[in-house]
Amino acid sequence: MRYTKEHKQETRQRIIATAGRRLKRDGIDGSGVATLMKDAGLTNGTLYAYFESKDELVATAVADQMRAQHANIVTQAAPGRAGLEQIVRWYFSPEQRDSIEDGCPNAALLDEIARSTDPTRQAYTDGALVLVDDFAARLAPHDPSSARLKALGLLGMLAGTLQLSRALTDRQLADQLLEQGIRNALALLDAEQHK
Repeated sequence: MRYTKEHKQETRQRIIATAGRRLKRDGIDGSGVATLMKDAGLTNGTLYAYFESKDELVATAVADQMRAQHANIVTQAAPGRAGLEQIVRWYFSPEQRDSIEDGCPNAALLDEIARSTDPTRQAYTDGALVLVDDFAARLAPHDPSSARLKALGLLGMLAGTLQLSRALTDRQLADQLLEQGIRNALALLDAEQHK
């Protein structure tokens, strides 16, 4: 049976979306081809009709997750510093912390991306720089390039704090860490604003 071009594109997108969720939940190394394809309702061999390898699927899923993060978070926030504060408060919410597969790809996959293939690392870098540039434009609307490193530091602070909060077994301490993360991030934003 021959499928239409639209059906093939929908199937490819379903594979990418379900892989992104699974990768964030179980990690890159913890997600085999059989599981990734089962999540999409397909057989193992179907992967190769859409991607050359699992590595290509991972790179594509990481890029898709980074795009979705930008679209779902950053573009819905208010402009300027107020929007950054919204992003910080949302990012450090218990709901975001507890929703690994629906949450941030930075906090869920960063350690594995560092050990991944160059295409996966590049897909992540491209997506991260879109976020960083958006943060920088909100920090310094008249000269975003002056705030790029500070925005990169903010992204690192967000991801690292969320990762640590997720790792803690003491729920009260994890919640306190998120609150401290908000204070630290807002202090960074205030320092940039008063520069």
